[in-house]
Amino acid sequence: MPTCRPVLLIVAAADRDAQTYRRWCLQNIAAHYDVALICEKEPTWQRPWIIDAEVADPANEEELLAAGRALRRRHTLAGVMTWTEWYLVPAARLAHSLSLPATPASALHRCRDKAASRAAFARGQVPSALSVSVRTEAEAHEAAQRVGYPVVLKPASLAASMGVVRADTDDELPFAYGHATCAGGGKVEKTPVLVEEYLAGPEISVECVTHRGRTTAVAVTHKTVGMPPYFEELAHVVNANDPLLPRVAPAATAALETLGVTDGVSHVEMRLVDGRPRLIEVNARLAGDMIGHLVQSATGIDLARAAADIACGHTPHLTPSRNRAAAIRMIYPAYSGTLTTREIDTDFADRTDWLDQVTFQREPGTPVVLPPQGDMFTARIGFVITTGTTAAEAQARSTEAYRNLTIRVAPE
Repeated sequence: MPTCRPVLLIVAAADRDAQTYRRWCLQNIAAHYDVALICEKEPTWQRPWIIDAEVADPANEEELLAAGRALRRRHTLAGVMTWTEWYLVPAARLAHSLSLPATPASALHRCRDKAASRAAFARGQVPSALSVSVRTEAEAHEAAQRVGYPVVLKPASLAASMGVVRADTDDELPFAYGHATCAGGGKVEKTPVLVEEYLAGPEISVECVTHRGRTTAVAVTHKTVGMPPYFEELAHVVNANDPLLPRVAPAATAALETLGVTDGVSHVEMRLVDGRPRLIEVNARLAGDMIGHLVQSATGIDLARAAADIACGHTPHLTPSRNRAAAIRMIYPAYSGTLTTREIDTDFADRTDWLDQVTFQREPGTPVVLPPQGDMFTARIGFVITTGTTAAEAQARSTEAYRNLTIRVAPE
């Protein structure tokens, strides 16, 4: 039934991992906007929260534009957005072709291309990592000698730590280069490899909202990464009263300004080296791993709605309404194999009011594959989300929840 609400066009992936990690985005946006969707296959789980859809490959510019024009013929579109990394540039081009507000596609290309980001950071004097783009293993060896071990190798594009690996010596470099080169199975993007200085220090991200060129840093996410020499993200925590926020917000704001991001929600990753922020990368979209949900749970700020508001040219609501902490811990197997059991103690779950969510994204009988043969998309079994009055309490509770899980894997 038609409504008086603005219609927002969302371009997004439709796979099962999107269902697990982006359903909250769609639910939150649909509470305030009518949603029209473009995705690569017929919508299923999205149906309760959308009013219309077109099936098209968002990576195909002609298909995407045709789908967008078809939806515009049926609706008065107020904006276009995406939370899918691969579709940032195509969605921006679609928005501009429909005369709707968006960050310039050229700026989003700089965000997506980590080599271009590093060059922009250097020009803008934003503290970053020394980085060299290479296309052969021989070039990687030469670059590692120039940068100095340890080094980090990563694809210049992609996301979610896919293909990111550390090498400490010349002997480790061939494997690292091969791992970075083969990330994503070559199915999504062909991309050169970067050889970068290893930044030793705690890893964080700053969740930012930019509207008409003005950025507000709303939260800091503290990350736990592991499975060396890889950088798989194991856990995150957000604290509404994080004292680090005013210290790192200027670096995040400078990075977005340098790259030319004018509108949208961004996830700015950095490491603290000797207490000072050094930029890793800018993801000009809502963060993955349920981080936006953590921000809302801890502060009350709805980043999904903020992204929708900005896409439609409206001023986002960024006033905090909560004052607590929220944590997520990912569920990984101890080794690769076939998942046979995944469950949580029901008595524990029923009596625990701080257990916000337990989600399993793999069914028993399916394979789970750790690096180097796999990545987070093939290894993760699910996650638990907990809350607390402080970050330490929320994290301790996530550990307690983890201990009440039963995970069994039949090894390969």
